[in-house]
Amino acid sequence: MPDPFEGPEKLLEIWFAQSPSDVDKSLRDVPRSVWEEMLDIVRCKVLNVIVGEETDAYLLSESSLFVAPHKLVLKTCGTTLNLYGLPRILEIAEKHAGFKSVYRCFYSRKSFMFPDLQQGPHKDWKQEVEYLDKIFTNGAAYTIGKMNGDHWLLYLTDPDIQTNDVPHSPLERKVTLNHLDYTIEILMSGLSTPARQHFFFPESANPDDPKISTSHAIDLGQRIGISEIFPAHLTTIDAYSFIPCGYSANALIKWGEESLNSDCDSTHRHSGEGYYTIHVTPEEGWSYASFECNVPLSVGQSAETKIPNLTSLIKRVVHIFQPSRLTLTLFISSDENESSQCGETAIETAQRAFKLALADIPESSFGYPLDGSSRSYKRTDKINYEVGGYDLAFASFELK
Repeated sequence: MPDPFEGPEKLLEIWFAQSPSDVDKSLRDVPRSVWEEMLDIVRCKVLNVIVGEETDAYLLSESSLFVAPHKLVLKTCGTTLNLYGLPRILEIAEKHAGFKSVYRCFYSRKSFMFPDLQQGPHKDWKQEVEYLDKIFTNGAAYTIGKMNGDHWLLYLTDPDIQTNDVPHSPLERKVTLNHLDYTIEILMSGLSTPARQHFFFPESANPDDPKISTSHAIDLGQRIGISEIFPAHLTTIDAYSFIPCGYSANALIKWGEESLNSDCDSTHRHSGEGYYTIHVTPEEGWSYASFECNVPLSVGQSAETKIPNLTSLIKRVVHIFQPSRLTLTLFISSDENESSQCGETAIETAQRAFKLALADIPESSFGYPLDGSSRSYKRTDKINYEVGGYDLAFASFELK
């Protein structure tokens, strides 16, 4: 029997400024070879890159790297040494982009299935926190959820705002701080047998074909609905099927007022390029799939040609992977979590959307045919948290 593979990822996000407009040089100008040298430390390789208008998405042998002008996101699974890449990232940022300090750092992960297999500081949450505290003096660590069940671990630093960067007038301050930060994660375990089987390579496939992993992944995404999670005309997808099993995908998504479904409060309207990323470990006994997206989702009625609302997105993703257990987190900047005209904060609305989405997922939901009867989930944990200028909605569910 093969050694188990740790699907739950380590997620490191480093901001060197509040927004792209605040930087003179860009992390996107760092040569690919420099990032690859950093990833050697982490113990993963670049498989492919898609260059977007605002973000570069690197598909890795163990998950993903997203690089924007002012920040980067490094997400790695297995026994990778994610945090060992942090000192090198800071060196690269200073040398190539002139960033001498970190505006904010976030590190998070779900509880590991096989913590004893981890290496370096990742063997234990306490060791990870100690490692980060040696680099940052303004960090705080949190454990969210049941310690004897599925829980989520978060480390974040306070904003490092230089004195000469502080706005002078109230209007200038409002413009500077009014930036949207929104991330939804759906972390799924115990995938159904029919859902898992899609992510194994067919025995008839030729492993020597250099294009087989990409072509199989594209076909798979179209067949089971991954390519339709977001409207195709707004999405650029890069996907890879691993031999003998496993799957990863990065997608860049163009979004704006015309593509978002309207909500009660449209005070904070933005546009830009976001991403989603999917990673699947399909082996029985430790099957796992993750979905992460930073496109702000509405809770209004979803239209076919527009970006799905939060409820629809959850239904689509969960229907594809059919987990027996899942954890959802929505991490949103507090400025975006003010009470709307509907009288409910975004976090409160999100918790309601979580429960509504998972109350009933029909077999043929959204036209993605997978075997199995209608599925519904019961909530086992619900936590709302205010932390470091952000609001967090955390919830765990299990199949009824």
